[in-house]
Amino acid sequence: MGVGETLEVVYGIHEIFREKGLTLSVAESCTGGLISHYITALPGASAFFEAGVVTYSIESKKRILGVSPEIISTHGVVSEETARDMAEKVRQLTGTSCSISTTGNLGPDVLEDKEAGLVYMAVSTETQTLTREMRFTGDRGEIKESAALAALKLLVEGVA
Repeated sequence: MGVGETLEVVYGIHEIFREKGLTLSVAESCTGGLISHYITALPGASAFFEAGVVTYSIESKKRILGVSPEIISTHGVVSEETARDMAEKVRQLTGTSCSISTTGNLGPDVLEDKEAGLVYMAVSTETQTLTREMRFTGDRGEIKESAALAALKLLVEGVA
C-alpha cells in the first residue's frame, strides 16, 4: 500500500460524496484517527465530512457512541458486531447519511483471544450496514495503515 493508492481512493470518495450529496461520519478504534486524517488530507472535505471520533477504550465506545455493553460482553470489542454497532451509532449521533467504523487488534499481543492483525470494519448507510473481517500482517503501523485503506475501500463499495 502506498500514499498514491490511498490518495486515489480518498479522491474517489470526495467525488462520490459531492456528486451524491452524501455526508460522512467516522468512528475509529484501532485506526486511531487515520481514516479521518486521510479524508481531510484533500481540500473540500468540509462539504461532506461531519465528524470523526476515536473511541479507543471499551468505556468510550459505550459512553460516547452508545455501543451495547451486551454486544461487547458477548462478542468482544474486536468483533463484527461491535464494528456494526459503532458504525450505526455514530451515523445516528451525527445525522449523517453514511458512516464507517474500525475495531481490531494491532498487536503485538493477543487480545480477547484474537490474534494481531485481525480488524473488523463496517459501513452504515440509511439502507444497509456492510461489515468486513480482515487480517493484516506487519508491525502496528503497517496494520493500521492497511486497515484504514481497506476501510476506505469498503466505504466506496458501500456507497457506489
